Amino acid sequence: MAQDKYQTMGDGIYAHIGGPQNVAKLIHCMTRVRLTIKDEAKVDQAALKKVPGVLGVVQEETLQVIVGPGTVNKVAQAMVDRVGVALGDPFPANTQPPVESNQSAVEAKAAEVRAAHKAKLKQTWWRAALKHISAIFIPLIPAFVGAGLISGVAGILANLLTAGDLPTSWASFITVLKVINGGLFTFLNIYVGINAATEFGATAGLGGIIGGLVYLPGVVAPITINNVFTHQPLSPGQGGIIGVIFAVWLLAVVEKRLHRLIPNAIDIIFTPMLSLLSIGLLTIFFIMPLAGWVSSSLVGTINWTLQVGGAFSGAILGLAFLPMVMLGLHQILTPIHLEMIKSIGYTGLLPILAMAGGGQVGAALALWIKCRQNQQLVRLIKGALPVGILGVGEPLIYGVSLPLGRPFVTACIGGGIGGAVIGMIGHIGAITIGPSGAALIPLIANHQWLGYVFGLLASYAGGFLATYFFGVPESAMVPTSADGTIIEPLAVNTAAVPETPSTRATSPDATQLVAPAAGQLQALSGVPDDVFSQKMVGDGFAIIPSHGTVVAPVDGTIVSIMPTKHAWTMTTATGLEILVHMGLDTVALNGDPFTVHVTENETVKAGQQIAEMDLPAIKTAGKSTTIITVITNMTHVAAMTSFTDQSITAGEDVLRVTSQSES
Repeated sequence: MAQDKYQTMGDGIYAHIGGPQNVAKLIHCMTRVRLTIKDEAKVDQAALKKVPGVLGVVQEETLQVIVGPGTVNKVAQAMVDRVGVALGDPFPANTQPPVESNQSAVEAKAAEVRAAHKAKLKQTWWRAALKHISAIFIPLIPAFVGAGLISGVAGILANLLTAGDLPTSWASFITVLKVINGGLFTFLNIYVGINAATEFGATAGLGGIIGGLVYLPGVVAPITINNVFTHQPLSPGQGGIIGVIFAVWLLAVVEKRLHRLIPNAIDIIFTPMLSLLSIGLLTIFFIMPLAGWVSSSLVGTINWTLQVGGAFSGAILGLAFLPMVMLGLHQILTPIHLEMIKSIGYTGLLPILAMAGGGQVGAALALWIKCRQNQQLVRLIKGALPVGILGVGEPLIYGVSLPLGRPFVTACIGGGIGGAVIGMIGHIGAITIGPSGAALIPLIANHQWLGYVFGLLASYAGGFLATYFFGVPESAMVPTSADGTIIEPLAVNTAAVPETPSTRATSPDATQLVAPAAGQLQALSGVPDDVFSQKMVGDGFAIIPSHGTVVAPVDGTIVSIMPTKHAWTMTTATGLEILVHMGLDTVALNGDPFTVHVTENETVKAGQQIAEMDLPAIKTAGKSTTIITVITNMTHVAAMTSFTDQSITAGEDVLRVTSQSES
């Protein structure tokens, strides 16, 4: 019977828009059915508004029929089922009047957006890439910290052993430490491949294989695979971490396409094989050789830079080393180190490159101080900083600075400053290669360790100052608990609005709504969208956000989250149904600027972080960032307090709602 109700509503809509034959495409957002109309002259808006269940009609780029959250997806599905197409798919050119169809429900999507927002994607590809990198490496942070500390201790002991400060009996223990450490770093590409496959939606095992083949298993001298650019043998590991991530992303694209093309009966056989074969060949014969070509060019540049000498050489090398580590190109420097040690007894290159890690340490310290209220970030820094000081930079790179973007750049600047100091002092070298950072001090040749320490401190200071003044994004300073929950707004609110009988939650029928974001609070009447300004779906308030963090406006349960992630609904213990809509017309962005941290049926508290909005990306796409909070079942509301337009903090009280008595 419920399905008949939605079909009746959908047929009523068709009857006043010229029938399905006048529709080019149909999608929906959280509150409205969006129809692309062929001939607008056939639309009778007055009659359309009288269809039972229709709350309002708005004509913009598409015809928007407002039916409310919870109903809209069922009505939209019934309408496309009548025609026999999927949501977002083009309607047939000669669609006949509605006929019964038993086609199964298809998940809602907004496919039309992909072409319309290419410009926006060009503006935000780097930000999206950083989010993916963060998701790939965050699960590995505990492993980085544990193995990194072991690596640092092993490096110090090994350097002391090489310098003659430890007896040879320590050698076996150091070897054991290196074996344990090697469980992560020796096979890091494989772990990254597995995590990247999970992030991009590919089969995890296939991602691990792609990461593993970069090591060239089975290639043992005299067997070689030659670089197609230089015709020299490929080196295991060429392409590095970033090469693995790129290859696994391609794997996900190919695997998803093959799943759609290959019949189900043979999909399990041919899709993994063809995916692995195609991307494996591409990785070996294109991605790795390309990295090799870049490597050869970089070796020439490094040799030239070393010949120039002085502070200039140190600055360039210190600045460029972190990007080289990301690309896996730092391995090509090993022959240079060894040749220098053979020729003059030490490598003057290693101490300079070690400054890049010092820049990371300085950047992390600056983030710790400026973002100390972000307990989630501080927890990561606390774990990664000790191993960073010992010369193991991966936890800081992939867990802290790179996901935030700007701190990675300012850390590179710190490395350049430290490198310039080492180059300016001159004649500072290491008698062998191994861990850098503080662990390298025992290996500094000719008693020049004080100069090395001075350079290291300069890199710390350079990374700290560059990050403190220029490298801290606003999103990193949002106060959160260790699990990402917003904590500052509730603390401020508690002080400003004491818990008295006249305020928060003293009645079982009373509900306090708080601001879901920091920014400018305003009435719905000022929102440039008729659906909300005319309160077609309910009453509430709007906020023009100054920060992208979005929190729950009330205690309750998440009921539904749009596939496009731009809106969600929730219910409260007092029976209120709440809609939170992030931005206006942002369904068209297909979820790209939004990150949601909760799932449906999850219980949340007011002020708990629910989502993040990429405000610059939304503005670049030409959309409003205004956040709408609406009570959609106003028949359940007995009274609401008023509010005034003002600047407000996330989690701060906005209005108090009294529900109708059940009696």
